[in-house]
Amino acid sequence: MKFQGVLFFPVTPFAADGSLDEERLGRHIEAGVSAGAGGVFVACGTGEFHALDPDELERATRVAVETTAGRVPVLAAAGGPVPVARDHAVRVARAGADGILLLPPYLVTAPPQGLVRYVEEVTAATDLPVVFYQRGSARLTGATAAEIAALPKVIGLKDGVGDIEHMHRVVRAVRAVPGTEDFQFFNGLPTAETTAPAYRGIGVGLYSSAVFAFAPEIALAFHRALSQGDDALVCRLLDAFYGPLVALRDEVPGYAVSLVKAGVTIRGLDVGGVRAPLLDPTPEHVARLAKLIDRGLEAVAA
Repeated sequence: MKFQGVLFFPVTPFAADGSLDEERLGRHIEAGVSAGAGGVFVACGTGEFHALDPDELERATRVAVETTAGRVPVLAAAGGPVPVARDHAVRVARAGADGILLLPPYLVTAPPQGLVRYVEEVTAATDLPVVFYQRGSARLTGATAAEIAALPKVIGLKDGVGDIEHMHRVVRAVRAVPGTEDFQFFNGLPTAETTAPAYRGIGVGLYSSAVFAFAPEIALAFHRALSQGDDALVCRLLDAFYGPLVALRDEVPGYAVSLVKAGVTIRGLDVGGVRAPLLDPTPEHVARLAKLIDRGLEAVAA
């Protein structure tokens, strides 16, 4: 499974009664795939994986699989305690996903070898390929990353730590293992475009774009400019849009998801609010986000 282009992490729409809105999820995913997404990662971080029950995870995955109809790969999240993560893996496999984004276990600090054991036990639940998400307390050493990369079902590593020097060591350690030529690395930091140039410098060219969920025109223009060496457009978008967006995002914990959801609604598809413990953006912040989207679109048009 090889990924190219901008990776789409859709939000999870909720109806007025708070239930999963499958119809709007399908419309949201269709819009992203039609816009040119290189892959769909459903019910992951931006999709409020933390707030979905196992049935909702399975249903959301099935909607994504049916909507994409094989046009791009579909991955769904699994994570938490080993028995729960294994159940997630079975469910998304049953729903037809092409792979799994394995989130780290929460509220526990494990030695590196314990993380290897975690990946081994979860990946044993299905035959699906897995991308491991390094973040929080799940920080791999170079040797541990190489060991996980050598596992038969693990095809990639997504970094949410943000330590460039550490990640460079991880990349070099994995690349030193024979047979890992096709192993893929992903930049998984919030608003990943702001760090994408730096990550490309250490061999991590793929990244998840939350902005693509609500402004694919901006996300695609940035990716194209970065790929083609159009430094002027990269800088213009960083200054006019991404930098101010990050500043707004950092004003309230959880806005890395809440603002994305608000952005989708601003652009014409009401996807409802976020579930606890997140909070929806204030009216003032929604208004600022709307102005930022306009500025980003103007920068692309210019």
